[in-house]
Amino acid sequence: MTAAVLGTPDPQGLARFYQRLLGWPLRDEGPEWAALRPSDGGTGLSFQRETDHVPPVWPPESGTQQMQLHLDIEVDDLAAAGALVEEAGARLLNTYTKPHEMVRTYADPAGHVFCLFAPK
Repeated sequence: MTAAVLGTPDPQGLARFYQRLLGWPLRDEGPEWAALRPSDGGTGLSFQRETDHVPPVWPPESGTQQMQLHLDIEVDDLAAAGALVEEAGARLLNTYTKPHEMVRTYADPAGHVFCLFAPK
């Protein structure tokens, strides 16, 4: 697999958001597309323009746009990573309690759900 692709009305903006979080270089960019790839050549993350993008509702509600996938991103410092993504435009959706107290769920600027988690 080369990359997961997220739909968004702003491919370049969403690529910059994830670039801040992941530290991966921008490898491909155009008006309809942007792509990040890790320096080691591993699986990346791409962003495709969808002018009629409808963000998923989370937690899910019947009759609304459903989340079809989410990203899990491991971080060393959950508080610092949370501050970084919120400053970059993410919305905190949930802070878990035991046994998952080291997980935070966010929506990125296009509304895609992702989780930050720290190893125990």
